Order: sequence, then structure tokens, then C-alpha cells
Amino acid sequence: MTRRITTDVAIVGGGLGAVAAALALLQRGRRVVLTEEYAWLGGQLTSQAVPPDEHIWVEQFGITARYRALRDDIRKYYRDHYPLSASARIDRELNPGRGRVSKLCHEPRVANAVITAQLAPYRSTGRLTVLQPVVPVSAEMSGTSVRVVTVADLRTGAETELAAEFFVDGTETGDLLPMTGTAFVVGAESRADTGEPSAAEVADPGNVQSIAWCFAFDHVAGDQTIERPVDYDYWRSFELPYWGAPMLSFTAPNPRTLVPEDRTMNVNPERDVTGDPRFDPGDRDLWLFRRIAARSTFADGFYDSDIVLANWPQLDYVGGSIIDFEDRAVHLAAAKAQSRAYVYWLQTEAPRPDGGRGWSGLRLRPDVVGTDDGFAQAPYIRESRRIKAISTVREQDVSIKVRGYDGPARFEGSVGVGMYRIDLHPSTGGDNYIDVDCAPFEIPLGALVPVATQNLLPAAKNIGTTHITNGAYRLHPVEWNIGESTGELAAFCLDHGISPQQLAADPAQIEQLQRRLTEAGVELHWPEVAGY
Repeated sequence: MTRRITTDVAIVGGGLGAVAAALALLQRGRRVVLTEEYAWLGGQLTSQAVPPDEHIWVEQFGITARYRALRDDIRKYYRDHYPLSASARIDRELNPGRGRVSKLCHEPRVANAVITAQLAPYRSTGRLTVLQPVVPVSAEMSGTSVRVVTVADLRTGAETELAAEFFVDGTETGDLLPMTGTAFVVGAESRADTGEPSAAEVADPGNVQSIAWCFAFDHVAGDQTIERPVDYDYWRSFELPYWGAPMLSFTAPNPRTLVPEDRTMNVNPERDVTGDPRFDPGDRDLWLFRRIAARSTFADGFYDSDIVLANWPQLDYVGGSIIDFEDRAVHLAAAKAQSRAYVYWLQTEAPRPDGGRGWSGLRLRPDVVGTDDGFAQAPYIRESRRIKAISTVREQDVSIKVRGYDGPARFEGSVGVGMYRIDLHPSTGGDNYIDVDCAPFEIPLGALVPVATQNLLPAAKNIGTTHITNGAYRLHPVEWNIGESTGELAAFCLDHGISPQQLAADPAQIEQLQRRLTEAGVELHWPEVAGY
């Protein structure tokens, strides 16, 4: 017998934006059902195992108060539970991994613990129901409104009907959009569609950014070499025409110049390397780039090795899109196989600084990512289906190359802010990197509102952006802000008995929503800072 749950808001998909939406709604007194496919809530921060990609002002401004609380709680978790060094313990800007990608590189399991703690009070009161591991399988519509979404348990197949006033799509690939008949775009638009200088001449729904299957590892004594993958010879010889070397190498194009460059990997270095990310992205040494636990952060001798999270260009899988194609499972398996082959290559053939080959002591760390094999629970997904929205962010709105250094990019009806380069990884359509300087930008209300569907809102990479601008709006703090503002928007609409479309057409109500967002700690505008 199919179970039925009735709630105020059903959030389908438990990514980072979905968690933010849930917290916003719960703190407004709403009842929420939150579903997730994997064991950990938090998407790219946890189950996909990617340390935060953040802008250079993150410690001062440019994020929401709730996102700042998440970061503070992660640091507090380390202070409360780990034997930190004396200098790390008093460091207000504690960076456990001292990785170069962010001012806060940490273990994904710590983020999972913090998210679990933040949601725990609402689960105890019964106002939050979490269903795991489930995926959406169908939706029931009434005109342009969603009435019921059915999810199925991946272990048993048992189905649960979710009836709600509002639905939020917090999935990684916008899975509710086709189920509900919500108009959407997928893949690359043409230049004629968007007027974007970096857009393709011809639209291609199958051309999306590569996915990557991340893994965590350290280096210890003894031979930790995994079994030689059966497809290792294939991956060992696989080379993209613009890459400059096989994928199983330390070579990859510089995203900004497209010139192939050799990376390094110095295992357990004694010194850190620093630099300004505006000019030095920090990715030349793979060990340091996304290191999530640095020995020097902790008491002497507590860690035998640093811990590193691999999310590197050489893991980017371009064999095909996993969105709206029947061979999705094939591509997911191949992406993981590519990463597994890279692990074996690192252990057996990678060139070492001392002239030798391979680090047999490189050890996968299943415990760090919550799996049996050391690979993340889920692939890192950079691009989603995107709603056809009341307003769509285009390259010419935010690209410094197009608009010039003309201050932050502003939009009517801002519901948040974000900052990241327009950064597109190699794609399934054969494109090399697209990496463009970007202005600090706002998140327009219209990009959260579908053109027709009345009670469905996006909370992830599925907002009204293009294939190009998704490259800037897809990272951790922006997704969180999108989800948080979506939660506030849904709560506001429920409180006032209106649809998002009605709100977006009423300047007075937009101002009311903006005041509410500001009171909740959502920044709506940037100070005068220049992008990069």
C-alpha cells in the first residue's frame, strides 16, 4: 500500500540548496518533507565530496548569515572534537585542510555531521520528515500546479506520495522539471538563442559540463595499490585532442589560456604554498589544491598523513551526458571507472619528483567519504536542467569581458548575491574550458520563478541561467543562497496566499520579500568591488 504524506512544502532532492531551503522554511514555522537519494544530505558539499569553492571576500561579506553559520559550525566541530595545534585553535579563519581552493577546506563527513545537527531539532519536533534513500518517479498535476510527487525507496521499491502546497526541486539534475511538465532548457543554447559571445553556433541539448567522480586519499607506509582495473589500458591511452597528453597524466589545459600545462603532486609537503586566486588559481600542485586535512593543523603526530580530496581536471568525464539519455547508467559507471584508473595510475606509474614512478602508499579513504571504496557516494555534477524562467541570466549580464569592469552586476528584484568566474569544464559536446572573468553578481528573483508552473521552485543549479552563466552560479555559496531564498520565497507565498508569478509582478510585494530576506541575513547587493 502506498503511503501518503501531506505537508506544507515538499523538497525533492537533498542537495546543498535543498538543505538551505529546508532551514529557511522550518525557521518560518513551516512543515517540510525533504528527500534524498544518497546517505548524506548536502550534495556537492557532502555526498559528492567537494570542498567549498568560494570567492575571496567570503570571510567579510558576500554570503548569507545561514551560510556563514554553516561555515562557523564546521570550524566549531573541529575545535570541539579534534586535537588542533595551538596556532590552529586560535585561528579565527581556521582552514583544516589548508587547501588552496578555498578558505575552508574540510572533510565532507564533518559537513554531514554539521548539517545533521542543524536539522536535528526540527526532525525531533516532527516538523521535518527526511526520506532516504528515495528518488522521484512521477508527479500528479492539476493544470499548472503540482499536487503530488511520488518517490520510491531505492532499497525496497516502496512508494510514498508527497502532497504539498509547494514543491521545491533540490535534485542535482532538475529531475522534477520533466515530471511536472515544467518548461526547461538542457545543454547548450545557441548564440542566436541567448546572444552570448561564448555560446555555440548551434544549440545542443546533449552538451553539458563534464561530471567527475571524486575520491579521498592519504599516503602511508606499505603497499596500498588497488587491483588493476580491467579497463586500465583503455583509460591509459585515452586522450582528448586539446589536452596535450593522455588523461592519465599530470597534464591538463590551463582553463584561462587553454595551453596544456604540467601539474605537480608533492606528497605530504613540509611547506604550504599561498597566492592570490585572482591571478593564481592554486591548482598547479594537485596535493595542495583540495587538501582537506593538513597534518600541521593538528597536534604533532596525530595525523600520519595529510588527507586529499581529488577533484582534478584529469577526472573530468566527457563521454556523454547523464541528463535525458537512456545510457545514463553507462556514463555514470564510466566516470567512476576513469577515476579508478587514475588512482591505479597514481599508485603505479605517476612520475614522482624524485624521478621514480608511482606512490604505492597512496591509500583510498572510504571513511572520509562514507563509502566502501573511497570514492564519493555520488558524482560531482556541474550542470542541470534549467527552468525557463521569468528572467534568465546571460553572459553579457555578468561577464567582465563583455560588460567591462563596471562594478557588480545588478538585477531587478535581487534575492541574493554570488561570485565565481564563468568557469565551464570540458563538455560532452567536445568543448574545451570556457573560463571568463566575472563581475560579482546578484541573484534575480525572476530566475527562481518558472514561466508557468505555479507552485514549483528551483533550489540548485536548475534556476534561470544559461549553459554559460551556470558556470558562475553553480558553486557552493551561490547554490546555498539560491536554496535559502527559494525557501523564503515559498514561505512568503504561503503566508500571503499568492503564487511566485504574482509576487514577481508586484513591486510592492517584491520589496516586502526583500525586507524579509535582509532581516534573515541575506545580502541583496555587493559593495563596490571588482570581479576576477
